[in-house]
Amino acid sequence: MVGPAADPAGITEMSPEEAFKRLMEEGKKNPDQVQFVSRGDDSGTHEKEKAIWKQAGYDYEAVRVAGAWYIDSGRGMGPTLLLANEQQAYTLSDMGTFLAYGGELDLVPIIDKGDILLNVYSAIAINTERHPKANIDMANNLIDFLTSPEIQKLIGKYGVEEFGMQLFIPCAGAEPKS
Repeated sequence: MVGPAADPAGITEMSPEEAFKRLMEEGKKNPDQVQFVSRGDDSGTHEKEKAIWKQAGYDYEAVRVAGAWYIDSGRGMGPTLLLANEQQAYTLSDMGTFLAYGGELDLVPIIDKGDILLNVYSAIAINTERHPKANIDMANNLIDFLTSPEIQKLIGKYGVEEFGMQLFIPCAGAEPKS
């Protein structure tokens, strides 16, 4: 989660769920000072936002109409970051897009820890019994490529040179969390 450096809602060091609760409280009390900009576009990031609201104990449909503090951009991540920057508001963003727009933003990372923020990318071969025309050999070649030690190492180094931080954590072969 990124937001204004002054952190008017005082959410630094909170869990994402605690932060969303505070944003709701402070946003309702001070909508001119505490705002949240949502992608509102049913993207993966927007789905993650909805999951955090749910974990925080809120029905998302009630959140999105909870007041002027909640802004639905209906746009992609880049435009949503720019709108949040204009409003000096908080938003949920992937680190890659945030860093790519970094030179255009006054926003700073506020919360970057919490199991609910984990965004796992997966590659799964399709079921050839259900889709007999699928090229299973090519699918398996891609999976083997992505999970190879060489590519896992590249994934782990991605962003370090340009942004000074790792953007992805390679996890091929790791047991999924339950």
